[in-house]
Amino acid sequence: MADATAPLTDPTRALGRTRARVLGVLRDAEAPQTADQVAAATGLHVSTARFHLDHLVADELASRQVERRATPGRRRVLYAASATGVRSYGLLSEVLSGVVGSLVRTGGEPDSLRQAGTEWGGRLVERATPSPHPSDGDDIRRLTTMLAEIGFAPRVDEEVDLLTVALRQCPFREVAAAHPDVVCELHHGLIDGALSRLGSTWRATSLHPWVGPSRCVATLQRLADDDRQ
Repeated sequence: MADATAPLTDPTRALGRTRARVLGVLRDAEAPQTADQVAAATGLHVSTARFHLDHLVADELASRQVERRATPGRRRVLYAASATGVRSYGLLSEVLSGVVGSLVRTGGEPDSLRQAGTEWGGRLVERATPSPHPSDGDDIRRLTTMLAEIGFAPRVDEEVDLLTVALRQCPFREVAAAHPDVVCELHHGLIDGALSRLGSTWRATSLHPWVGPSRCVATLQRLADDDRQ
C-alpha cells in the first residue's frame, strides 16, 4: 500500500510552462487540432507549436494522425491529447480498500462511496498542499493543486457565486468508463472532502461525467450562511 504521508506527484509537471500550455489546448479541444490551430490558441509561432507537439507525441502525452478526407487537397496533420496520461490506480485501490475495511470492521453497511471519497479528499489535500497560513482564494488554489497532482488536469472557470472545475484527464479512466457510478461518486467526494478540510465556503454540488471525450465537469457553489455554522 502506498505511503499515506508521501507527497503526490504528477509527471506532467516536468513539462515546462509552454509545453504544458500546448497540452492544455489539446485537452480543452473538442476535436484534434492542427499545429496552426495550437499556435493561434497559444500565441506561439507555428514552428514552435509543432516542436512542442512533436515532443508531446514522443512522450506519449499526445497522438498524431493524418486526417482522412474524400476531397482533393493536402491532408492536415492533427494532434490530440493522449488518453493515457497520469494514472493513480494505487490511490483508487486505497480508497476502495477503506470502504471494504469499514464493512469488515462494522459487520454492516459501508460508508457511501461519496463519503469514502470525502475522507480521502481531506487527507490528500494536506499531502499535496500543506499550508499553515491560508489566504483569500487559497482554498481553490489548493484544491486544483491536489487535483493536478493526482492527474485530473483541472481548469477552473469562475462566474458569480459559481465555479466550474473541468477535469480534463481522468487518472482512473478505464475503471471510470466501466463503472462511472462508483468512480464518479468517489471523485465528487474527493472534491467535497478537500474543500471541507480547507474550511472553504465552496462545496461541490454536482459532477457531470464525460461531457467531452475525456472531460468531466464539477460545479461548485458557495454555502448559504446557515450552512456555514
